[in-house]
Amino acid sequence: MTSERLLKDIEFIVELDKMKSILRQTSLIDNSKRENDAEHSWHISVMAMVLSEYSNQDIDLCKVIKMLLVHDLVEIYAGDTFCYDVEGNKDKMERELRAADKIFGMLTEEKGKKLRKLWDEFEEMKTKEALFAASMDRLQPLFNNYFSNGGTWKKFDVSKNDIYKRIAPLKETSDELWDFTKNMIEDAFEKGYITRE
Repeated sequence: MTSERLLKDIEFIVELDKMKSILRQTSLIDNSKRENDAEHSWHISVMAMVLSEYSNQDIDLCKVIKMLLVHDLVEIYAGDTFCYDVEGNKDKMERELRAADKIFGMLTEEKGKKLRKLWDEFEEMKTKEALFAASMDRLQPLFNNYFSNGGTWKKFDVSKNDIYKRIAPLKETSDELWDFTKNMIEDAFEKGYITRE
């Protein structure tokens, strides 16, 4: 007989399939389509594996990857809120907290608390792992926009100052990646991918 615990786990896993249908504003680099949450989560997890050597501090890479894999699960219910959407961001935290209760509440209390703790840590951005994870989360769309000749920066007329504010956690986590990213942003501005300061 199948245990109730296993049934809850399977129900949760089936629910995660909805991540593949949550579209983000960021397009793929080839501009063929908008990226979905599952693609984004996979991409930043691999980025963390590849770029962790550039972290200013020793980090628990496994914990970083776990955070990256769960950080957007709440968007199954809360939807994706574009980071530069001032209006949409006003109630984002409230929507996401309700969604976190729902998605992590599908699991047994023990498992749900474990995943919720990772999500909360990511959101608070206080630990070195959470800051590095947030850096990857913000760096990946920056790459997509830069390598697609402006992407959503152009589409939504995003300012250079707003881009610098968004990528700010990277400044704390990696000197080498920060220097690379600053050069990329300045180059994007010179090329007209970013149209205003």
